[in-house]
Formats: sequence, structure tokens, C-alpha cells
Amino acid sequence: MQPPAPTEPEQRSGGGKKKLLGIVGAVVAFAVVAGLKFGLGNLLNRDEAAEAKVGDCIAELSASNLGEQETEVDGAKVVDCTDSKAAYNVVGRVDGQTEAQASSGEACNQYFSETDDGYVFYSIKPGSTGYLLCLTKRA
Repeated sequence: MQPPAPTEPEQRSGGGKKKLLGIVGAVVAFAVVAGLKFGLGNLLNRDEAAEAKVGDCIAELSASNLGEQETEVDGAKVVDCTDSKAAYNVVGRVDGQTEAQASSGEACNQYFSETDDGYVFYSIKPGSTGYLLCLTKRA
């Protein structure tokens, strides 16, 4: 008795289509992940005060105590000066500051008078340079 002759596997149609759909699916998934990481991520984490200039107003900063000591706050937000949320006037802006320079606040001294209740806001990544805003409390 002889064993039955091997039969060739039946070739299915559409195998190439499934492979193509798998590749397209992988590309779409990669694009979505990249978009979330680089596109929406930047929009959600963007610094809303980065474009602030002298004459702009900033909404109340979320900190428990603003005073002589350096206090970390959630980002500053530029608002229309007629908005009831406007709490600070931008009286000066200094670019190209290191974190140490900004922390000292000396660059803002020229923008404050003796009667001003002055604050310094900056957003600088460690090891790089950025801007600082010289703010006075709105009356």
C-alpha cells in the first residue's frame, strides 16, 4: 500500500489584498501616533505666553502665593485687557535669558518703578534659553 500523494495547498484568492491592508493599516496607525505625539501634543502643551508682548495682559496665575520667593505656577495665558480675567500687565519682555538669569529677575528691574507690585514670569527649559515677562498687578 502506498501513502496517498501529497496534495498541494489550495491557494486562496485575496491573500495579497489582506497583506496590503495590513501594511496600509500599519502606516495609518504610525501616522496617527506620530500626529498625536508631535502635532496634538505640541498644541496641548504649548506655551500660551510665548508670544506675549509689552501691552498685553495675562490672566491670574495659578499659585498659592506670589511674592518675594520664586513660585512655580501653571502656564500664563494672554487675555484681552478688557477681560475680567486680566490680572497682570506685561510691562517688559526680555528674550535670550538662561534659567539662572531669569530666576534672578534683574532683567526686569528697568521696567518696574518703586511703587510697582512687580512679578517675573519665565518658561525656560533647563540648559537652554528663553524669555521672561515683566508683569505688574493690574489695579
